[in-house]
Amino acid sequence: MDALERQNEILQLLEQFDRVEVDDLSQRFAVSLQTIRTDLRDLSSRGALSRVHGGAVRISAGASRDYADRRRLNADGKQAMATLAADLIPDNCSLTLNIGTSTEQVARALSNHRDLTVLSNNINIINLMMGGPAKELVLMGGTIRQSDGAIVGEDAVEFINRYKVDFAIIGASAMDADGAIMDHDAREVSVARAILQNARTKVLVCDGSKFDHAAPVRICDVSDLDVMITDRAPPASFLKAATAAATRILTTEETPSETES
Repeated sequence: MDALERQNEILQLLEQFDRVEVDDLSQRFAVSLQTIRTDLRDLSSRGALSRVHGGAVRISAGASRDYADRRRLNADGKQAMATLAADLIPDNCSLTLNIGTSTEQVARALSNHRDLTVLSNNINIINLMMGGPAKELVLMGGTIRQSDGAIVGEDAVEFINRYKVDFAIIGASAMDADGAIMDHDAREVSVARAILQNARTKVLVCDGSKFDHAAPVRICDVSDLDVMITDRAPPASFLKAATAAATRILTTEETPSETES
């Protein structure tokens, strides 16, 4: 089988499975890992697929879902995760929430907290919390992404860097079993990184389905977090990385999986 035939078969596999792994393809075609990486690089350069850590995904599988659709996905699970997150937040503290449907649920769960200073690059979160008992609401400055109300870009990063808050609560679009936390938009990721860097306690709220998704831009690793809140036990390799980093894992399952620091 020549390279063209192999690459065509890779695309056929992606139509069936959405994601392919370098190791699996190497065994399937009896070629080296480097040969498969070259195939994926060539296909990516033609816009036929999207490269991710350890493999590739279909372009449609790698694209971000419509924001309104994402709000409806796993709504009950997100609400349960938000309740856990809100339990970590005391009254009379400061926090930053980034764009995302899970962080919007956290904002709802904080509705009875008092004397909070809340920063966000999410217009929806500020609107949700207006009129509540929070002491101060701060909307970041920058470019508005009209599809979801996110404020992104270097102006937002510069804005965040003027603050130091008690808690950062972020969401993400994808997680890898090796501990990587990822998203689609590099501008959004720059803001999320700045949010984490300017907080004393760093919390990720992300449902377990994100282990089945792929995104190309790394926000951070699980080792950069203090707490991760999810709705089911992560893969064993992810838990191992969390344990090594003393990152707590809280789940909403009846028998929680928790890695204590």
